[in-house]
Amino acid sequence: MIEKEDPVISEEEAAQYDRQIRLWGLDAQKRLRGSRVLLAGLGGLGAEVAKNLILAGVKGLTLLDHEQVSEDSCRAQFLAPVTAQGQNRAKASLERAQNLNPMVEVHADSDSVEEKPDDFFLQFDAVCLTGCSRDLMVRVDQLCSQHNIKVFCGDVYGYYGYMFCNLGKEHNYVEEKPKVVKPSKDSDDGPEGKKAKVDPTETTMVKKMASFCSLKEALEVDWTSEKARAGLKRTPVDYFLLQGTFTERRSTQELLLLRWS
Repeated sequence: MIEKEDPVISEEEAAQYDRQIRLWGLDAQKRLRGSRVLLAGLGGLGAEVAKNLILAGVKGLTLLDHEQVSEDSCRAQFLAPVTAQGQNRAKASLERAQNLNPMVEVHADSDSVEEKPDDFFLQFDAVCLTGCSRDLMVRVDQLCSQHNIKVFCGDVYGYYGYMFCNLGKEHNYVEEKPKVVKPSKDSDDGPEGKKAKVDPTETTMVKKMASFCSLKEALEVDWTSEKARAGLKRTPVDYFLLQGTFTERRSTQELLLLRWS
């Protein structure tokens, strides 16, 4: 694992990120500023993710893609210029990506993500996989889970798309909610005056915790179990469409029939 450092926001960065600091606070921006992220896949989805991460102000972003720029990929994403056809897609996307925010260290890697050893992924705080195979995503997710590295997976198929994230067994966060004002004990406004009221002008931060499962667990649900069957009809059909993009096994069709039976 990389050695963690205490990120410092300079005056120049504070001015650059002023709007988002007002949105999610200085502490959140510091965590972004200290994060190194791996992004695999520079297709249309990958380019959009890269743009958002760079503009958000992470410390470093590594673009990993072994594919070549084609006419189709130029139409699908905006980082690789048309004149770069035939070149490596990660390297061709580097200049425009870096120009989005010179404060972020952007690197290009032309290797195949499938051939990367386990220790390669351990140098990052978060790993984003786009357009990758099921086996690779399961492997990387299991590896990163063991080292407290955040994992995000996604892809787009025409009008459909999916996103999976694994932020760990205990992911702590805060949620901003409107402040509830308790009524005064001496209120003379009757029953209505004794009810708690929401003050839209003030908010309070509520600490929460969420638990995430692994990708392997999410994809290999035992639908014959009582618990799974009870929630089957509440499961979006998109989940089964996603399974169909990964495999053509008959079990996928059986699950669709089971859901609507």
